Amino acid sequence: MNNLEMKLCGDLVLREKCAPVNDITPDVISAMESMTRMMREQNGVGLAAPQVGILKRFLVMIDPDTEQVFKMINPVIVQRSSDTCSMEEGCLSVLGADNLPVFSNVVRPKSVVVKWTDDAGVERCAEMSGLPARIVQHETDHLDGVLFIDLLSPIKREMVMRKVRRRK
Repeated sequence: MNNLEMKLCGDLVLREKCAPVNDITPDVISAMESMTRMMREQNGVGLAAPQVGILKRFLVMIDPDTEQVFKMINPVIVQRSSDTCSMEEGCLSVLGADNLPVFSNVVRPKSVVVKWTDDAGVERCAEMSGLPARIVQHETDHLDGVLFIDLLSPIKREMVMRKVRRRK
């Protein structure tokens, strides 16, 4: 799992539902370390396993305000606020002609409660709001084969996809 490669929009692996992680193996730990490096190198704030071709339920993300890195295994959003907000989102797997992420506004709950197991096997639970809530929702969507473009209106999605197709 060491030579991880970013999968891009159009790759069918991004549309697969990921299997739970049953054992936290050295391979999973190593993949999470590599994903954290890739995320930082590409100035991302989150990266889910299917984005590097691994169909398992884990992700890494960073809280841009505190620089805290979260390594989440089998994350589950157990609660979503009824309050929503629109915020610009991009994705390291959805690139335009300039090889940079294409952005569009997405409406999501303002805050969430998420449970996960960390890379040391410890059960965690946190309420997240603002940017961290946005990131964890975006990344857990990846684990179910959902991309942020799926949440857009047909017109907005077509505008984003036009930019993506220009890249090819």
